[in-house]
Formats: sequence, C-alpha cells, structure tokens
Amino acid sequence: MSARRVTLRLAQAWVELIADDPAAVSALAVARARLSAGRTLATLRRLRLFELRGALPQGQPLADLLHRSTQFYNPHKERCHVRTRAREASMWSDDAWVVLVKDRDGCRRAAAERWWRHETGDAVEVHEAVAWVLSFEPAGTREVAEELVVLRDRRHGLLCNPHAQAWALSGTDVPLAWITAERGDARSIVPGRTS
Repeated sequence: MSARRVTLRLAQAWVELIADDPAAVSALAVARARLSAGRTLATLRRLRLFELRGALPQGQPLADLLHRSTQFYNPHKERCHVRTRAREASMWSDDAWVVLVKDRDGCRRAAAERWWRHETGDAVEVHEAVAWVLSFEPAGTREVAEELVVLRDRRHGLLCNPHAQAWALSGTDVPLAWITAERGDARSIVPGRTS
C-alpha cells in the first residue's frame, strides 16, 4: 500500500445488510406483538460492529482495506460505514437508542487480525459485536429501551441472553471505544456521553 500511514487508536466499521435484515424484521414483529415495551417500537435495526485498534491508515485507504476483505463484510449484500472520530454524525435519528450486545466468552476476531497483518504488515486488534438501533414513536425513554434488551422471560427482553452475552446502552453519541470499553458494569454507559 502506497498511502502514508498514520497511527490511530481506534476505528469502527458499522456493517448492515442492504436488504431487509430477517433477524431485525422478526425481532421487531415479536417485540410489537408480545412485549409491552415493544408496543411503541417504530423501527429496529441490527448492525455488526467491528472495532479496530492499532496502526491504521487514514480516511479512504482504511475503507478500501475493509472493502477488499471478506473478513469484515460482503460489499455485494452489505454496506459499511467507517467511523474514526467520536464526534462524527450518527447514522440514525437523534432520539434513537443503540444497544451493544457482545459475547461474554470473547469477541476478538483472530482471522481478521491475521488478514490485516498479511495485507498491511501491521498488527491490529479486531473485536466484533452486534448493535441494535431502536426508535420509538413517540420517543422512548431509557427505561423502555432497557426493558427490551435483557431476556428475562417470555414477556420481558429480547435482544440479549444474559447467560452468554453482555450489553451496553447508549443514546446517539456512541463511544468510539465501545466493545473494548473497560467498565465494571456495561450498563453504566450514560446516553449523550461519548466515554
């Protein structure tokens, strides 16, 4: 790669299906039909979130690397938005809630890290999780959003299995280091704050 390299601490790649996502469509239908907190749920989107930490190129060369690798997404059926600054404009409405759900046993992607080293010669850490974007009509509160997150029984929760997964909730100001954030309680992230 001929582009000049700049070391960045972190970048995010938000990956979403171009067509309707069957998991999101199904979850929206279940939430509306069976969960009291889901009655005002207007939209529900599911994205895969990758965080890359290490020596990364700036701007378009970073996007080009992600575009070339099937380790991150398939450009024929998915779109990818790259985020490198915490203050970048969000990809959803200002009243949306974003839920991060990650596996407790690890979210590190060794194959993607090996591919990156092969392509660039640089070592990076790659972590992956799922992000759900919830929009309510009328606008929902944090409590309503939380009610839809953790599966407790048939009438409460939907997006996170607490036995195998951890979660965090944010408003539209999603932290740049979210998957890898070191916090005692993942739910302590306050909407509107970036870290």
